[in-house]
Parts: sequence; structure tokens; C-alpha cells
Amino acid sequence: MNLKSLKNKSPFKIITNIYILILTVFIIWMLFLDENSYLTHREFNEEIKELETWIDYHKQKIAIDKETIEKLKDSLELERYAREKYLMKKENEDLYIIEFDTIKK
Repeated sequence: MNLKSLKNKSPFKIITNIYILILTVFIIWMLFLDENSYLTHREFNEEIKELETWIDYHKQKIAIDKETIEKLKDSLELERYAREKYLMKKENEDLYIIEFDTIKK
């Protein structure tokens, strides 16, 4: 098989066509080498999903905090919250903290 017989075959003609070569280089460039390549877009899409999850988490936290604020508008609820969370007490009270051991023997 010599070079002349190879040039006359149709797969070789298609592969060596200048338009096919330029198109192939262009596709490789756009998919892998360009600043806006497919790989970069895939990384950005993953980051967008992570940020949307982060936003949903914080929206839920905001809703819980709004509920807490609404509850704390009641003076009795405010007093209960201060006693539980910040260990506050009235002036003539004694405060005993009881911790339960969760380790089973």
C-alpha cells in the first residue's frame, strides 16, 4: 500500500478535508481549552447547586428564627427562653443545672 492508493480511499479524503480538520480543532478548542469550555460550565453548575442548597438551608433557619421572635413577644415565653438558653434567674432564686449522662455502661 503506497501513498497514492491511500489518498484515493474515501475515509482518508474525509479526514484530510480542510473543513473537517478546522471543525475538529474548533470543537476540541471549545470543549476543553477555551475559558468558557464545557468543563468550566460543569464546575459552575455544580457550584450553583451547592449555593442553592445553602440558600434553602438559610431560608429555613430564617423561618425558624421568625417563629422564635414571634413567640418571644409574649413576656412569659421570653422569661422561659432566657431561663433555658442563658441560665438567667430571678434575684432570690437558686439555679441547679442537671446534666444527664448519655453514655450507657
